Amino acid sequence: MTDVTSSKSARRPHHWRRDLIELAALFTAVAVADAIANLIGHQPDGPYLLIASAVALTATAAFHTWWARRHSHAPPPDAEVYAAPAAQADASPDSAATETVLWRMRTTVRDAPGSLAALCTVLAHHRIDILTLQTHPLAEGTVDEFLLRAPASLPAAQLTRAISDAGGSSTWIERADAHDLVDAPTRVLGLATRTALDAAELPLALRQLLGRCTIHSLPAVSITGRATGETAPVEGVLEETVMRLRDPSGGVITVERPYLPFTPTEFARARALVELDARLGPRIPRSEHVLTLPEGNAITVRRADGDDLEAARAMHDRCSEQTLRLRYHGPVRDADRYLEHLLSPRFGRTLAVQTASGRTVALGHLLWDGDETEVALLVEDDWQRRGIGSELLGRLVALAVEAGCESVYAVTQASNTGMVAAMRALSLPLDYQIEEGTLVITARLSSAAVRSLPPYERAER
Repeated sequence: MTDVTSSKSARRPHHWRRDLIELAALFTAVAVADAIANLIGHQPDGPYLLIASAVALTATAAFHTWWARRHSHAPPPDAEVYAAPAAQADASPDSAATETVLWRMRTTVRDAPGSLAALCTVLAHHRIDILTLQTHPLAEGTVDEFLLRAPASLPAAQLTRAISDAGGSSTWIERADAHDLVDAPTRVLGLATRTALDAAELPLALRQLLGRCTIHSLPAVSITGRATGETAPVEGVLEETVMRLRDPSGGVITVERPYLPFTPTEFARARALVELDARLGPRIPRSEHVLTLPEGNAITVRRADGDDLEAARAMHDRCSEQTLRLRYHGPVRDADRYLEHLLSPRFGRTLAVQTASGRTVALGHLLWDGDETEVALLVEDDWQRRGIGSELLGRLVALAVEAGCESVYAVTQASNTGMVAAMRALSLPLDYQIEEGTLVITARLSSAAVRSLPPYERAER
């Protein structure tokens, strides 16, 4: 609170001396008036003089009241002093014309009084507004994380040099957007809610919590049934730019961020999300969508998990060797080994297509692959060429958009015309890469490009 505000709100002191003087003046005025009335009243024109005096006194009082009310609303002299700089600031052409950008910045300072104040002084000198601030205490020093609104004309290199001159070290800066305006507690609660609703959200929640990082889920048992030896203690392990957390479903979740070491605070938040996932156990949203194919058959699209393992194996038995070979790019006899991995929510999301009788006839997978995302389809032979693959692919891409993925890729063969046609039907920018007969099609996702995709309800995530 400023001195001006406090002086306005403060109660004025009571002056008893002034009240005493006013009371004495009142008695004196009454005595003088009585003497004048007695003196004038006994004269021939006395009553007329008294009436004229009363009229003059009333007119004088009315004029004094009007004058006092008019000038009581005038601003005090000090107000002009404070209003002048504000008016000049509003009239400044730079205040309205300057474009701003958002930056996320992190720097390490000494754990000493005045260190943060020195950084804030430098930021204020460059006309930078601090929107949010988080502190991460370390054994030696403190990591301060800022969300800044800075002039667009200020280069990041210049800002980094200024922070270094103010005592900051290991400074890291990147562009931010409006989504970063959410405060840390609100963001963490939102990620915890997503994780609680869907087990497949854990890797995505960790990525959004920790920023740009690479997340790998390493199973305890390989696809061939061998123990991988991937283990981690219950409390996890933090090693500078790598953290290892025990996966509730078995194995290890590894998070890597080469450009910036993790802080103990970030490690504690990530471990809390993993513990929440472990306590809730296996879960996926149980919503279904009934669609009608062009020939009139009704099919149901829903999320699938490990409970659908037997139905998926039965579908494999009904598929031809050519269909399985195009899907798994390897020996057909090993196809069943991939299902347990593919149906696990830890490695992605799976959509299953069922007929009215409950038989599974198609599977679509959205797989988390580090920084990238893979899509894969398998449609039973008797149900191919009916639009099921395109429907599944559109829904998988919509899931990838909701998860914040920048692109998705499909690995197939050049002879798989069905998959190529389904990718082209997305009407998204595509990149093609062929190596030794293997075709990799990458679709770049953007808010403008995905508007034509089939609608996908958030409850199905």
